[in-house]
Amino acid sequence: MYITIAILILSTIFFVNGKVRSDIVSLCAMLALMLFQIVTPEEALSGFSNPVVVMMIGLFVVGGAIFQTGLAKSISSRILSLAGKSETRLYFLVMIVTAFFGAFVSNTGTVAVMMPIIVSLASSAGISASRLLMPLAFASSMGGMMTLLGTPPNLIIASALETAGRPALSFFSFLPSGLVCVTVGTLVLWPLSKWYLSKKNEVSEQQSTNGKTPAQLIQEYGLADNLFRIKVLGNSIAKGRTLAQLDLRNKYSVNILEVRRSDVKRHRFFKTIPQQLASAEMKLNEGDMLYVSGRISDVTTMVDNMHFEFVDEHETEVAVKHGKAMDFYDIGIAELLIMPSSSFINKNIKEAGYRDKFDINVLGIRRKGEYILHELGEEQIHYGDVLLVQGTWANITRLTQESTNWIVLGQPQDEAASITLNHKAPLVAVIMIAMIAAMVFDFIPIAPVTAVIAAALLMVLTGCFRNISAAYKTINWESIMLIGGMMPLSTALEKTGTSELISHSLVNICGQFGPMALMVGIYMATSVMTMFISNTATAVLLTPIALQSAQQMDVGPEPFLFAVSVGASMCFASPFSTPPNALVMPAGQYTFIDYIKVGLPLQIIMAIVMILVLPLIFPFS
Repeated sequence: MYITIAILILSTIFFVNGKVRSDIVSLCAMLALMLFQIVTPEEALSGFSNPVVVMMIGLFVVGGAIFQTGLAKSISSRILSLAGKSETRLYFLVMIVTAFFGAFVSNTGTVAVMMPIIVSLASSAGISASRLLMPLAFASSMGGMMTLLGTPPNLIIASALETAGRPALSFFSFLPSGLVCVTVGTLVLWPLSKWYLSKKNEVSEQQSTNGKTPAQLIQEYGLADNLFRIKVLGNSIAKGRTLAQLDLRNKYSVNILEVRRSDVKRHRFFKTIPQQLASAEMKLNEGDMLYVSGRISDVTTMVDNMHFEFVDEHETEVAVKHGKAMDFYDIGIAELLIMPSSSFINKNIKEAGYRDKFDINVLGIRRKGEYILHELGEEQIHYGDVLLVQGTWANITRLTQESTNWIVLGQPQDEAASITLNHKAPLVAVIMIAMIAAMVFDFIPIAPVTAVIAAALLMVLTGCFRNISAAYKTINWESIMLIGGMMPLSTALEKTGTSELISHSLVNICGQFGPMALMVGIYMATSVMTMFISNTATAVLLTPIALQSAQQMDVGPEPFLFAVSVGASMCFASPFSTPPNALVMPAGQYTFIDYIKVGLPLQIIMAIVMILVLPLIFPFS
């Protein structure tokens, strides 16, 4: 017992100190428990197979897909339109929406779904995400107090009351106390978040890349003035012929950048934008959309001769300048700086064979401040030239291996990751709604963890990420290690009798001063224990003690049991007391001390208010 307490105290000291990463502290605590044989290796490692931890992994992937497809930005823009430019209005709107969802969906699921939306919302509003993410986590826990299914401790006390022969709790029996929690928490948290949650994690919107974005390159090279969308008609002489046979580049001095081909039969319900890089052997079909660059006179001649059709002819320049006509889902653009050692120097673009060797197109050349966009085939390559190239993001990334010939400016991989797959947003929305429905409705025979795993896999299998690596990158392993590593400490506290000793001692001391004092003791014991073990484990441990104490004093057990549920759920002073607290920790760049500064005052004020309110809602008689 004493060794377990020592490990708990040392872990807390390191958490508060903040000089050692929280996940390392958690894993060291787990290792110490194994070395001292307080828990078995199986018990120590069981945390990583716990459904809560597995759900967190899946929810990270789901949240990543919501962000990657632009769904987060779409939803956040709607919320922002309601909030306007007022940070105060935005804060209260986030708290109300989150608390509402938290009442019907698990608080972990609520935070995972809302977190990418809040990050996008904060970016659009020009405020620090840290000002909203911790309130988001706390609001989900407060909202969970409003319904029977909102949080596990509610179910635990409802079961205990039914077993004891008391009237069963309905779905909204928790609503009065829950509304008090949401109201008090929202009002108290507003000044605390303004005082203590600084703008330290505010990131410039300049992106994570060191190079220029595709939209910036389009504008810089003037492609907006030379880009046109052309449609292949049914009577076109190009129909059924390859681009090599048509030889459009040489005949008309135009460059076919890409082809977009709709597939209505296969994708009846979701918008798709299949992009294909123009290749010599590609055959043109009726309805194909060609993205063409060149002089307007040359392009017009080609359209007339080939029986093509301009699409949005008069709006092309404006559309491209605003990034609406040219997208970069699968195909991107980048710049190559030609090195002195390059074997391509003094070769013209046609001889260099970029399309044959690297499957990329050269769109333009920047040379000594001038931009060359037309008749590139015969243009010789010089040392110091910067080539604007186009290809799939994978092929552009492979160009980095040719370091003796050129340097790829910027970070293509990071740039590709930053491009949102907007056409997949409806699909993500459907998967997310199905996941939430499975978690909310009892008639759907699917466990929450199963629903989350299924949703995460569907996000990957349906192409909501560019590849599986992108999905893995959305998982924050620090949070996973933190929660999984701390769960064995909870087991150790129960196994060694430490938790039971603390709870019994507090109840015995307080019980002699009457039911009100006993309820205070139960609430405070629950609140303190939840800082170190999960709220579910705390509720399981203290519910029978609270029930037995009420029976011994011959008073109604409801206020005591609700004190357990509220005390277990309203724990804000620790990042690992609840999964939502841990989920927002890395995204908000919070330290342990941040939770103490903001969460501890809120937890104390919440305790005082609820201790006074609970006997009014649920009398002792």
